[in-house]
Amino acid sequence: MAAATYQSPWMSEELSLFRKTVRQFVQGNYVPNQARWREQHHPDTDAWTKAGEVGMLLTDVPQEYGGGGGTFCHAAVVLEELAQAGVYLGMREQSIVARYILTYGTEAQKQAWLPRMARGELVGAIAMTEPSAGSDLQAIRTTARRDGDQYVINGSKTFITNGWTADLVCLAVKTDPRAPGGRGISLVMVEPRGLAGYTAGQPLEKIGLHGQDTCELFFDSMRIPLANLLGPAEGGGFAQMMEQLPYERLLISVHAVAMAERAVAITARYVKERKAFGSPLSELQHTRFTMAECMTDTHVGRVFVDSCIQRYLAGQLDAVTAAMAKYWLTECQNRVIDRCLQLHGGYGYMAEYPIARMWMDSRMQRIGGGTNEIMREVIGWSM
Repeated sequence: MAAATYQSPWMSEELSLFRKTVRQFVQGNYVPNQARWREQHHPDTDAWTKAGEVGMLLTDVPQEYGGGGGTFCHAAVVLEELAQAGVYLGMREQSIVARYILTYGTEAQKQAWLPRMARGELVGAIAMTEPSAGSDLQAIRTTARRDGDQYVINGSKTFITNGWTADLVCLAVKTDPRAPGGRGISLVMVEPRGLAGYTAGQPLEKIGLHGQDTCELFFDSMRIPLANLLGPAEGGGFAQMMEQLPYERLLISVHAVAMAERAVAITARYVKERKAFGSPLSELQHTRFTMAECMTDTHVGRVFVDSCIQRYLAGQLDAVTAAMAKYWLTECQNRVIDRCLQLHGGYGYMAEYPIARMWMDSRMQRIGGGTNEIMREVIGWSM
């Protein structure tokens, strides 16, 4: 008896049609280029403008700012289809940067940046992490000093997704280095192209996510207008980052579930085709039990993330639940993909096989967006 087909409660006919459009675009435009993107360590520039043309960027931003006018569900569909296709190009970061501008930007800032981001003309990066400040964002050292109508910025950032291709950087800085904790942190927007004092390092060599550029950023007396500050006053950056973490962590959770689902689907096909001792692997009890556990874990993860999406849509997703989702679902993703790789045997260790690339790419999920150790602390503090 086959398991009953599950459908996310937030799915609709309109979203199903949108999914078909996204899937067709991804399969036709992104999948054929993945090997080359992995080799060059970044996607092609027109990958962004083409996505903008079909409405894949900023799907949950109002149409008045050039977005798709949809909800988080539309963003989730895009991430799911990218994950199902094994495509990584930093689209999650594009959505996060847009969320900061939409939530804290002035009307002029929204009109200046969001429509161009939606068209793919501006690639967004969010620059918070520093060599000595990862999950502990209060410890950042990059400074922004006022000088007339400009900020003079000095410091560096590291592990910045889209950093090498970025046209717009949401940058966390210390506008008041003497303020304790996160009180002196502000967020400023930087358009780096041709900007004196700005340097982006070459894409870093990572163990996975090779088609997505990640690099260091350096600021040497870089000047930007005071008008590029996000929010009504300096010092609100840390609170802004904390307020938007549930959104970011929910995006990560959606991606995690979709990747786990892909791993299960790939492996289910493989164990039915691959023979051992004269019979398909799927006829071995160990294989069936392992697949049963992976299928169950993935289904539980899907139901959990769907619940979080519904809570987010209702304005009820709290920081603790978002931390639970990010923690549990990325752990589930890594666990499921590792077990699926094992069932592939030696072929699972070959980089040409999708499951091997998924295994390498998934490891970052337990680190980015706040390490899972920090997620446990957030959850523990709530007791």
